[in-house]
Amino acid sequence: MVNAAIFGLGRWGRNLVNAVEHSDVVRFQKAVVTNPQKHLDFAQEKQLVVTADPNEVLLDPSIQMIVLATPHLLHLPQITAAAKAGKAVFCEKPLALNLEEAQRAVAVCQEHQVLLGVGHDKRFWPSMQHVQQVVRSGELGKLIHIEGNFTNENLKNFQTSWRDLPENVPGGNLTATGIHIVDAFTNLMGPIKSVEGIYRQMDGGTMDTLALLVDFASGATGLLSSPRPSPVFWRVHVFGQHGNIESRGPLQSIQSMSGKEAVVKEFAPINALQFQLEAFARAIEEKTDYLISPQEILNTVAAFEASTKAVDS
Repeated sequence: MVNAAIFGLGRWGRNLVNAVEHSDVVRFQKAVVTNPQKHLDFAQEKQLVVTADPNEVLLDPSIQMIVLATPHLLHLPQITAAAKAGKAVFCEKPLALNLEEAQRAVAVCQEHQVLLGVGHDKRFWPSMQHVQQVVRSGELGKLIHIEGNFTNENLKNFQTSWRDLPENVPGGNLTATGIHIVDAFTNLMGPIKSVEGIYRQMDGGTMDTLALLVDFASGATGLLSSPRPSPVFWRVHVFGQHGNIESRGPLQSIQSMSGKEAVVKEFAPINALQFQLEAFARAIEEKTDYLISPQEILNTVAAFEASTKAVDS
């Protein structure tokens, strides 16, 4: 059992705690928050020791794993502090808002020989795992194009939170929904060469929509859209010379090969948040690599930064 502490008990921090509440692999023991009084009921329910002092966690030898569910601008200093304390760090996406900070985060973890992970839970949806398997097999032939859409009708939750501050959300909803598609793009198609984008903001608030035209280093192309105010929808569609495959939501894939009828597959649900946290904890215990490599982490942040510049310019 890996003992963990979480920094941040907002909506997403609580989701992470709840995801592994009954896990026999990882267990949250402590939480670091700005205002402990605000979280006492939740902490008592989950049997968490809650504190405003990071050193109560960083100097605790029983804590092996730090999970960050904090504002993006805090990630690098918090990762640095955790690494220097010898703690493995699992950080919610995005790891950083630019490649330079992401490189520093990776470097400090490597210097202190601690594991670094990033929370791209959509990678572990059954449909996305199947798409990855098919793409890696080569049966689609040369990859020539990818499309992705993600909306979650979730902006109303953040109108008065740190997520509504421009310095925390370059590129608007790229930091929330769009980055999941960006990560899928780099995971399936490789590094991105350049990005052109359009960003629209409705009523001067956070209800935004973006569209990106992507040029990959391989020569493939991509289209990404994230009209976030719209109801929940997920689609990632990879096109090759011999066929194409699509993830439609977490539990369905559709594959079409030249001269054959489309094959629709339905998958059993999993808790992707639990899956990624347990996978990271196992990597700590077994002293193995995490499922997302440091280079993959950097590829996603590089693509994210290029995308934010494209829509913010």
